[in-house]
Amino acid sequence: MTENGDATGNDRAKIRLENLEKRFPGQAQAAVDALNMEIPEGEIVVMVGPSGCGKTTTMKMINRLIEPSSGRIFLEDEDVTNVDADHLRRRIGYVIQQIGLFPHMTIAENIATVPKMLGWDRSRITSRVDELLETVGIPGDYRNRYPKELSGGQRQRVGVARAMSADPDVMLMDEPFGAIDPITRDRLQNEFLRLQEEIKKTIIFVTHDIDEAIKMGDRIAILREQSRIAQFDTPERLLVDPADDFVSDFIGRGASLKRLNLSRVRDITLDDWPTVDEHASHDEVRSLLDRSERSAVLVLDQQRRPRRWVNIEHLRRGDSRPLSSIGLPADAVVEPRATLSDTLNEMITARYSTAVVVDRDGAYEGIVDIDTINTAARSMRDVERGRLRDQAAASGPGEDQDAVGSDDATSP
Repeated sequence: MTENGDATGNDRAKIRLENLEKRFPGQAQAAVDALNMEIPEGEIVVMVGPSGCGKTTTMKMINRLIEPSSGRIFLEDEDVTNVDADHLRRRIGYVIQQIGLFPHMTIAENIATVPKMLGWDRSRITSRVDELLETVGIPGDYRNRYPKELSGGQRQRVGVARAMSADPDVMLMDEPFGAIDPITRDRLQNEFLRLQEEIKKTIIFVTHDIDEAIKMGDRIAILREQSRIAQFDTPERLLVDPADDFVSDFIGRGASLKRLNLSRVRDITLDDWPTVDEHASHDEVRSLLDRSERSAVLVLDQQRRPRRWVNIEHLRRGDSRPLSSIGLPADAVVEPRATLSDTLNEMITARYSTAVVVDRDGAYEGIVDIDTINTAARSMRDVERGRLRDQAAASGPGEDQDAVGSDDATSP
């Protein structure tokens, strides 16, 4: 896929846009000009491009918050260009940057908005609200709170729950994580990707951030002005084989670091670290450190959850106190679904330059260190260069040779 928006292979198009155009009154040129695009079922397709390129206008035409000037919109092969717009919107979930919760309604009432419009009975609505609160990680006793009583991250989770309330097959997400702090944003992105593994919705996601696009998208459409597609491809292909200078410039330097968003902790081999139970004696810790090349041990509780880092100096100052009350808190904890980019960010400020990997129950699985990250990055780079060499050989002498081996100064 490159300059057309067609899905390839056996991917079934959930949404199809045909010659979609929007001209606002008094504007010399179209905001969206003859856009053709297919959105595969069950994937996250990210639209990204410069400010004012038409990506949000395009999204809003899909659920007809903005009516197209011409062209057609198909949802599962049904032409929905002229159907009742209100009925269409009830079939499509919608999440926006400002969240848009109704301030005078409780959390439960906000989530129940669309099911009530669809005439669901009370017990069904209550059950769905409880299910969604659990799904997005909001305690059930928050259901009667008001939006002002929640943090920004919690309100964003409720916004996602409301968009999913009627269990739509399609969701539109307009910079949903753009108005929150970077730490919360990373956490919500990871939580949403975990959720998408389970629900497999068809999602159109708008952002101005290419790093977010690479992390979130199964496919990415990089748009020029007037929503003209510069390249519509997988994140891997965009990084390896950008269609032109516009795409390359938009991706920017640091392709090697961006590739760390494409691999997850579960894809690599973890290293080990000396661990002890929190009830171990100080002598056991000293013995373990004597046999290890590491400068500290990782203390685990009864459920094998990381709790403390303890070294020789901590033991010396700790007298006979239990391990759970000496040393330093175990930081930089990640789950297997975390990207290597997220993991590297955690490691930068971590003690011992190490990220501790835990399973979904928080139990210790292993560690990732900088050598592991470097090895993974080199492996990805080598695989991609090999693919480019194969492509160049298939294209014939002299073609695509410049791409082979090209990278940037940030390559590990």
